[in-house]
Amino acid sequence: MAKKKNKKRNMQAAQPVVRLSQCVIAKNEGKNIERALSWAKDVAFEQILVDTGSTDDTVEIAERMGVKVLHFDWINDFAAAKNFAIEQASGNWIAFLDADEYFSVADAHTLMEHLKKIHSNPASRAKWFAVNCPWAQLDDSGKVFAMFAQERVFRPFVRYTGKIHEHLDLDPDRLYRVDDITIMHTGYSQAAYNETKKADRNIEMLRVELTEKPNDINVKAYLADALTVKGGEDCRAEALTLYKEVINEARRVNPVLKKKAYAAIMDNYKEIPEFLTECEEVCRKAAVDFPNDLDIEYYLGFILNKKEDYTEAWSVLRKCEESLIKSSNLDDSILISAKPRTLFIQMAIAAHGLDDVEGVVRYSTMILTEDKSITSILKHYIWTLLKHGVSEDDVTDLLKKLYDFSDPKDLMLIGRAAKDCGAVPYARRILALAQETLIRV
Repeated sequence: MAKKKNKKRNMQAAQPVVRLSQCVIAKNEGKNIERALSWAKDVAFEQILVDTGSTDDTVEIAERMGVKVLHFDWINDFAAAKNFAIEQASGNWIAFLDADEYFSVADAHTLMEHLKKIHSNPASRAKWFAVNCPWAQLDDSGKVFAMFAQERVFRPFVRYTGKIHEHLDLDPDRLYRVDDITIMHTGYSQAAYNETKKADRNIEMLRVELTEKPNDINVKAYLADALTVKGGEDCRAEALTLYKEVINEARRVNPVLKKKAYAAIMDNYKEIPEFLTECEEVCRKAAVDFPNDLDIEYYLGFILNKKEDYTEAWSVLRKCEESLIKSSNLDDSILISAKPRTLFIQMAIAAHGLDDVEGVVRYSTMILTEDKSITSILKHYIWTLLKHGVSEDDVTDLLKKLYDFSDPKDLMLIGRAAKDCGAVPYARRILALAQETLIRV
């Protein structure tokens, strides 16, 4: 009798088991599908691929990996395809990354620890419906160029909505937010778009959706994004018109989409001198809609630098840097949290404009340590040091901490930067050294 009681007590003490079902929908993702499925191999209770009409080896690769493959007739509705996949799953958590997304293996195990923590407590299980985590956008070289936050892991009773740019229908208060795991996303790289023609597909689908919902400002925002990716003068002009509608919409627009609209307008205007005043007006409007936002502050600093208002630019950029150092206001940052160097480049430019030697040296060193090929910063660095009486020998000693003076390529880079900034004698000295190095090689 005692043994039966102990057995019953042990069963009651046992923690609920996390069963993670990985779901993927795919069409002609042969180049991505193995990576898309591999990250979950050691942690998933089951893996389900819903194929929507592949003509390449996507299905064969998935089947070879032991994944359950199902077929769904494509009806131009991403939410329908994803919800079909969810309905086939039997786990108590769903991981639904796209074929061009993945976790690292280490992050997959960290994810499981979070799910176990949630699932071990009845109150947590009742409260948290999805995991919200960073979503990193990778460029063609594999470097992160933007960061967002997304929900890709959720409870099986949650469903998607939206034929395109589908999203989970979730109350924000039900999101379990973490920052120690990151979804890696390659699908927004230009090479990926060119290869899969996603922009054309998205534009076509969004135009259809817009005929059905002509006043849906969010659909207009998504269409503007797709047109921007496709490129070309006509697409760019249409996209900017749509973006302006989005930023002037007081209600009904998703805040993330509105901020992206501001960013897109500023990206299109900020390098064109005749649009700088309009761009500044848009940026100051954005600062009202998104106060203390790092990315907005960065854009304003960039524009002020372009207008040679270095004093205000420095003030704005310093505030942005302080928030970055304190890790405050990072949750909504798309650009600066992913690429702080972008901010430091503008700070170096502002410091140069103010003839701030310490600022130029500090930020130029930070930038060139990470990427010594940025000649626009290198020439400011050389010019400022020489202007303020630093000897050529001392400049060389400082540059030797950043560049390899036995490498002719590095010497040519320095020589060209020195020539471009007007330091002709120093440029001749460095280029002569490069010539001697080439002879020795």
